[in-house]
Amino acid sequence: MSVEELQAAVAQLPAEELDRFSQWFEEFLADQWDRQIEADILTGRLDAAGRRADDDFKAGRCTPLSP
Repeated sequence: MSVEELQAAVAQLPAEELDRFSQWFEEFLADQWDRQIEADILTGRLDAAGRRADDDFKAGRCTPLSP
């Protein structure tokens, strides 16, 4: 199925079905993002960013988040 066919099918969904699809798709995208972050962690792609964050914290260059 092409993207255009998917777009046409989604455009024809009744409101209730569109809401169900939207919720499912948001969860699907979140799961995909989680998998990518986990893969990046396992391959060490985030190590340098983590070290920079640790260095900034130790040097006092961080501010607390407001409650």
